[in-house]
Amino acid sequence: MEQNKELSARESLALINETLNNSRQEITRRSGKYLLLWGILLTVFSLLVFVLWKATGKPYWNFLWFVMPVIGFIAAAFLNKKETVEMPDNAVSRILAGIWRTFGVFAVSVALFTIIYSRANVNPLGTVASVVNLTPMILLLFGMAETVSGVAVRNRAITVAGFLTGVGGLIVCYLLGSMGEADGMLLFTFAGVILAATGLIVKRK
Repeated sequence: MEQNKELSARESLALINETLNNSRQEITRRSGKYLLLWGILLTVFSLLVFVLWKATGKPYWNFLWFVMPVIGFIAAAFLNKKETVEMPDNAVSRILAGIWRTFGVFAVSVALFTIIYSRANVNPLGTVASVVNLTPMILLLFGMAETVSGVAVRNRAITVAGFLTGVGGLIVCYLLGSMGEADGMLLFTFAGVILAATGLIVKRK
């Protein structure tokens, strides 16, 4: 009886591990096209904002960033409808969703803090925030989220891409030194190219 219970426990654990591994593979398979989609969008919008900002000298073109997620979510929904296999709903998928929700909350919070206090000249924090470059901070947060996602699905390409985006983007920013605010958009172009290339690698595998 004890041997049967032990065997049953091992079989259950093996089944759970097999299910999680299958889920990781399915999630990774699907993520390729979404990485490619968001990489292309990030590249196009960052270049568009950069060119328009440089041409006019007006930072208001940054409002175009609010258009990108609208287009992205519509395109992602269309791609999702073409899938014949239902997306796994388990611990792995919920962890990934939590990772990117956390990134969104942190990115928006950091951006709002920096923008508000950089305009508040009467507040000492305004001086601090005004010298902080928002772009590398967002890149670092994005790279961390992507790296942790790669670890969660056990995909080396996604993990390395996240590291290159976050740490690589920060290194590039430091090497370039002081750059104009419009020039910082090219760092997002750098991230977009890496993201799109990662999507192609994942899709080919």
